[in-house]
Amino acid sequence: MFIRACRRRPVEHIPVWYMRQAGRSLPEYRAVREGVPMLTACATPDLVVEITMQPVRRYGVDAAIFFSDIVVPLKAIGVDLDIKPGVGPVVARPIRTEDDVKTLRALQPDDVPYVTESVRLLVKELGEVPLIGFAGAPFTLASYLIEGGPSKNHDRTKAMMYGRPDLWHALMARLADITLAYLRLQAEAGASALQLFDSWVGAVAPEDYRAFVLPHTSRIFAGLADLDVPRIHFGVGTGELLGLLAEAGADVIGVDWRVPLDRAAERVGPGKALQGNLDPAVLLAPWEVVESRARAVVERGRAAEGHVFNLGHGVLPSTDPDQLARLTDLIHQIPVR
Repeated sequence: MFIRACRRRPVEHIPVWYMRQAGRSLPEYRAVREGVPMLTACATPDLVVEITMQPVRRYGVDAAIFFSDIVVPLKAIGVDLDIKPGVGPVVARPIRTEDDVKTLRALQPDDVPYVTESVRLLVKELGEVPLIGFAGAPFTLASYLIEGGPSKNHDRTKAMMYGRPDLWHALMARLADITLAYLRLQAEAGASALQLFDSWVGAVAPEDYRAFVLPHTSRIFAGLADLDVPRIHFGVGTGELLGLLAEAGADVIGVDWRVPLDRAAERVGPGKALQGNLDPAVLLAPWEVVESRARAVVERGRAAEGHVFNLGHGVLPSTDPDQLARLTDLIHQIPVR
């Protein structure tokens, strides 16, 4: 059902999966991750398979999302970074100069053999359930690299974008190459769909997105076109960018919780499916609220040519897994018109 919805074809039920469905909200996840650093877990195929499978077993979702982190390809090419608990990715030597950009070499399959092995093992384990491969988009990766870690305002990032457009485009071009190679190897190993996460691109105005971001995301999606797998594009705070995200070339546009899906469908335009967009915080409310809000999302989603039910961002760590199990069952039971 998931692939059919992505391709805007008729479905028997509304497909559903959740961003960060394999993560801290699950007790079984916390058990297997205890004492294991994030990047170590991402490079251990047996752990990747187990963690990716956990929500599929528990919830019966229509797709699995590959367990990894967006900085994995950067680490693999030699960037000195770590994921610090409670902070996020931290880069030891931020990218600030032409010489810094030149240190970002191309990604080779041999750099991430554990990714290829994990995908192949998962495809066998999942059977008919599709596996979604993913990568971080160039803008979000650039922000981590330039700022040296998470940033509220992306000051240094925007300073380079506005003040040194030559350096900015050189950095974005290298990151686009790395991201494209990383997504292709996941698809070639067996992933059924690919999602490009641009977590921080909502910080950019539409005209700046067109000038400084769109050429690079467009090249990534164009470089995946021959693989014949659905391509999903998701960003946070991108209500004003939805038309541009669609223009970049994905088949499915992920919508965060800030824009109702019927309005998003108007902004995205024809020829695309939508993914989303229940506010993750709703799952912390009583079930009656969750059900009402979820039904409203489905109703508005009927305006789209295809709809994959999801959250408007990732599952919050304090979410009760039983809420997600009930939500999955509810979405599967709502009639498709």
